Order: sequence, then structure tokens, then C-alpha cells
Amino acid sequence: MKKISKKLTIMTKSFINPVILCGGSGTRLWPLSRKSFPKQYLSFISKNNKSLLQDTYERISKIENIINPILVCNEEHRFIAAEQMREINIKPNSILLEPFGRNTGPAITLASLIAIQNSQDPILLVLSSDHEIKKHNKFIEAIKSGINYAELGKLVTFGVIPSSPKTGYGYIKSEKPFNLSESKGSKILEFIEKPTYENACNLIKDKRYTWNSGMFMFKAKTMLSEMNKYYPEIIKYCTQAINESKNDLDFKRINEEYFKKCPNISFDVSVMEKTQNGIVLPLDADWNDIGSWQSVWETSEKDKNNNVLNGNIFVKETKNCYLRSEKRLIAGIGLNDLIVVETNDAVLISNKNETQKVKNIVDTLKEKGISASYQHQKIYRPWGHYLSLSEDDRWQVKLIQVKSGEKLSLQLHHHRSEHWIVVEGTAKVELDSKITFLSENQSIYIPLGSKHRLINPGKIPLTLIEVQSGSYVGEDDIVRFEDKYGR
Repeated sequence: MKKISKKLTIMTKSFINPVILCGGSGTRLWPLSRKSFPKQYLSFISKNNKSLLQDTYERISKIENIINPILVCNEEHRFIAAEQMREINIKPNSILLEPFGRNTGPAITLASLIAIQNSQDPILLVLSSDHEIKKHNKFIEAIKSGINYAELGKLVTFGVIPSSPKTGYGYIKSEKPFNLSESKGSKILEFIEKPTYENACNLIKDKRYTWNSGMFMFKAKTMLSEMNKYYPEIIKYCTQAINESKNDLDFKRINEEYFKKCPNISFDVSVMEKTQNGIVLPLDADWNDIGSWQSVWETSEKDKNNNVLNGNIFVKETKNCYLRSEKRLIAGIGLNDLIVVETNDAVLISNKNETQKVKNIVDTLKEKGISASYQHQKIYRPWGHYLSLSEDDRWQVKLIQVKSGEKLSLQLHHHRSEHWIVVEGTAKVELDSKITFLSENQSIYIPLGSKHRLINPGKIPLTLIEVQSGSYVGEDDIVRFEDKYGR
């Protein structure tokens, strides 16, 4: 018997291995969420400024049977994911790097294969990294019930009790009407993808229907057996992709050749819609899928006028709005049902009921080659970050911050020279094999074609201004000779 708190206990002989799916680009939450730094790594709701990914793990961390998670993420975000786990003192059992997305069917299969390598046959708790759950105790109670079913060889999904006719969610039809007083599961009869509003209104009147949360529990071997029954090719190619994977620092790079042969299919469609062992458990834990700005507004605390005001905001005669400022002052008068989100380089203004269409705007911007559609001015790197302050065709000014003890790659540029000015901390500069130390207000010139490296040997972050000039100042003008991050 493992104690969770004074009120909650879980009885199981198996380890509980969380699998956190943290791929995806979150384009409906642009301009804050972008391909280079998507929503799961951002803080929208948390009072302690934790990201959605960090909140996902911390809400289950008190379960004593739980072991460190398996993360499945995009290769581009590997250092962000690892750093955010480090910030909450968690070292994942594995961080699996998908070379590209193949939906949740292959992703969960990869995690299951790795879980068996790490442990005999753990119970997997599969979680999305972009959910908000306010009633943690009720969520843990649902997990407690799910463990019992998983031990019996069932594949469990959690059906959220619907509070309104949502058209952006999928629905699950169970054999029996849900009964929250019993916490019992019911056989799954049908999955329904994003219905029309009229159909959704009819569905929520029937107590057999719940929202599809996209969260699952099952024994790893049970899941693999069911996947092999319905989609053996996924088992075949995921197994080969794992066998031919490469370890890179704390990451496992999945073999691209075999993984691309996997069907692009969800776990719902590949297994849950077909299995005879599927169980849906009702979940009433104030759950929200943070999938649009409207959903962020819905789950956030509001003022007396039903507004959510985040940042430097001043309003009058304004109701039912979500206003967020990352830097500049936003002043509003007489606004109603609006979403306004300001970042360094973009501002979104939308009717609150039209935010599902933000993705269309992002797609259009991408087609036009506008970089703000997929990346921020502030770019995160494993050693720290940089912020583009100003640029033109032949020059660029950056603010660079290097974390304590970190260093950039040994590199050169064919088309630009650089001038570094230290504004905080101490810089160790390697320039054509010569070592120079710089303190605040000191500078150094990096000629075109010179091998150079920037290192922070100090105990505090190193901050400097970089002025680039030359015929081309793109990020791809980098020739690396040594790099601790394997780029």
C-alpha cells in the first residue's frame, strides 16, 4: 500500500510510468506559442509560473509508486524539455526524439517499447502536456480507479464530464451512463470526432457521452499486444526504429528511416476504437484542453467584469475579454468578447468565439514567408538564448545570454564579422586559439573567417550585445568544429 496523501492511497504491485507527449506546435495559441517554442513549454494558467509540461508532471508527482517519466518530443525542442524537467528536479527515464510527427499511435508505441526495456511491465499513464486540471485530488482518484482496471488487462481512457456543447473536442459513447458516485468504468461503444454544435448539444444530454481527454492507462505489454493485433506494422517499424536508435547525451534519437514507415494515425483510431478491452472512466476534475485563446480565457481567473488581464493592461468599460501584454502597455476602452495578445514582434486581435481560426492566420503568414509565424525574436538554445534587437540585410544586433558554465560551439562565419560587448558577467573568448577574458563594458572584435567560441566561466549569467555585419547575417552561416550539444 503506497501512501499519496492523508486522504488518498493506491494499491498496486506495478510501477506507474508516466508517458508525457510533448510534441506539437500549438499554432492556435499564436503569437505566444510558435513552432520554435510551442505552448506546452509556456505558462498560461499557473500561479507559480510553471509551464504546462511542468504542471503535467507535478500534479501526479505525489503518487509514491510513480517513477520518472518518459517524454516523447520533437527533436527541435529537446533542450527545452530537458531544461524544464531539470528546473523541477526531475530526470526523465527517457526523452525520445521523434524525427517528425506520426501522431499518437506510433508515439505511444515507442514509449511502451522503451518502458519495457526500463522495467518489466509497468502501468503506463499517458498524458498530454497541454492540459489544465484544477481538481488534482479528483484526478488522482480517477487514476486510482484506472490502475485497478489496468491490472486486469484493460485499456483505460478518461472521459471528461461535459459542461457545455464543445465542438472542438471529440466525444466517447460508453455502454452505461456515467455515475460519479461509483468511479466505475464502462465499456466503450463509440468515438465521435468533433461534432457540429447542434449534434454536440444533443450528445451532452445523454449521460453516456463524455469528452475525449486523450489520456490513457494500461499495462505496457497489454497495449503492445493490442496494437500488434490491429496495426502490426506500427509494432514492426517502431521496434526497428528503437533498435536502430542512437543515444545522444540524455536523449534517444529514433531512427528516421524506419519511423517514417509507420502509419500516421492516432492511438484512438489504431487501438481504442477497435479493442474489446477498452474502458472509459468518468473524470470530473475541472479539466481543460488548452487548445485556443478562448479555452485559456475560460480556465483563467477573471475580474468582476469577466476579464482576464495579464501584464501591462489598462481598460475601461471592458467586459468578457482576454488581454495579455508581454512588453508594451495595452489600453482598451469599450471592448467586449475580444482576445488581444501582444508579444515583441506581433499582436493578435480576435473575437473570442473565433480563436479556433488562428491556425489559419498562422498558415497564411507561413506561406508568405513571415518568420514571426514560426519563431520568436527570442530564440532559446541549450546554452541560453538570444534576442534579435534590430536587423537589416547587411547587419544585425542581438542580445545574447549564456548560462553559468555553458559554452557555444567552436565556429566560424564566411560572410560576417562580429563585435561583442559584455554588459553583465564575465566572458571567456577563444579566438584563433588565443584566450581572452572580458568583464563588463569590455569588447572584442571577431573577424570574418576566424575560429571563435564564447564561454561563460562565471557563477552568474553572461549577457552581451553582439553586432553582426557582412554580406549575409543568416543563422545558417555557421561552420561548427566542436559542439558539446552534438549539433
